[in-house]
Amino acid sequence: MVRAGKIVPGAVEVQTLPWIQKQSVVDSQRVILIQETQENIDLGEAEAIVLALELKADLLLMDERRGRIVATSYGLQITGLLGVLLQAKRKMLIPAVKILMNQLIEQADFRVSDQLYTTILQAAEE
Repeated sequence: MVRAGKIVPGAVEVQTLPWIQKQSVVDSQRVILIQETQENIDLGEAEAIVLALELKADLLLMDERRGRIVATSYGLQITGLLGVLLQAKRKMLIPAVKILMNQLIEQADFRVSDQLYTTILQAAEE
């Protein structure tokens, strides 16, 4: 997200917040293998999948559908940004999901199907 070539929400925070740790993939050949064998997987998604495997991560944050399918095929547990918002509301870190979800859609070109939008609001009891 930091090297996206455009201003992406959160990129400045990733570069400046001290509690965010950056880590590189060790096995870059595995990244290349995933890109070559999986259709429509970009570099960032492949790196995230390999890093999650290397770290034996409990959870991988990924929103792109194709990347989620590939990550699941490797046995990774995944959630997306909307799942993070739901957890934040359940832990009372944010008061509502709907406002933030609408801002993501309107300001960051975040794509959410009508069905998922409704499902998330129901899960958030909004």
